[in-house]
Order: sequence, then C-alpha cells, then structure tokens
Amino acid sequence: MLARQIAVRLAIPYVELDALHWGPQWTPVPTEILRQRAAEATGGDRWVVDGNYSNVRDIIWPRAEVIVWLDYGLPLIFWRLARRTIHRLRTREELWQGNRESWGITLLSRNSLFVWALQTYRQYRRVYPLVVAQPEHAHLTLIRLRSPRQTERWLRGPLFPPGERS
Repeated sequence: MLARQIAVRLAIPYVELDALHWGPQWTPVPTEILRQRAAEATGGDRWVVDGNYSNVRDIIWPRAEVIVWLDYGLPLIFWRLARRTIHRLRTREELWQGNRESWGITLLSRNSLFVWALQTYRQYRRVYPLVVAQPEHAHLTLIRLRSPRQTERWLRGPLFPPGERS
C-alpha cells in the first residue's frame, strides 16, 4: 500500500513484485521469468517497486535511488497481516493470476505468510543494513521507518532528501 501511495504521489509506474512472481494456483514462476519480468517492469527511468525479492535485487537496486524499509515490530506486522488476510478471505479478493487466499494456505501451509514473517523477521532486521552498506549500494538512500506514525509524517513531507529526484 505504501509503495502504491508513493507511485501515485509521484505520478510514476507502480510495480508489484508479487504480481510478477506468482502464477496460477499459487505457483511461483521460474526465476528466469521473474527476472525478465522485473527487468521489463523497471526498464523505464522512474518507477516504484513494491516488494523485495533477493533474486531480482541485482536488477532493481543498481537503478534504484531510494530504499524505503518499513521496519515495524513483529506484533504490528502480525496484526496488519491478520487484518489484511481476514479481509481478503471474506471478500474472496483476487490477487494475482486468479489466486485467492484460503484458510488452508493462510494457516495450514508451510507457505503461510505468518510462518514466513516469523522465519524472516530477525534475519531481515540483521541483513538489510549490511546489504545496503555494501559498496555496490553506496548510491542508495535508505529510509528506515519504524512506526506507522513515522511513516505518516514522512509521507506528509518531501519524500526524498535534498538532491534526490522526486
């Protein structure tokens, strides 16, 4: 949602990596196809990408200028994930390629987003600062937002530091 808001505000294309990644029946597309789709979707001069798949990072990050990291606490992440998932289950909202969330996928599957959040939370908090600090990413500005209030304040102001394109 934040990435979409940024794209609308800047009037530039919005790219959702999940939409490029998932095929019908929750089947991930082959990595080569995901990489091709990501390269095509970010081929223009300006875009906002929603998501962070490490297997396309080498395509997207060299051409990116800013990384916005929502570094919220795990309880808030779980609350928002539960609220969003329940809404999608109730409305049968179609996501990508005809996929819809189901109770089985949501709660009983090893592909559950809740399981994924638990497994990756600490890892990302440890790894992201290290990855951004690598010399090949020195051109990136990292905006690390730690609360919804901080995010709302940031959205109300200039999105990028002085000197960055907007």
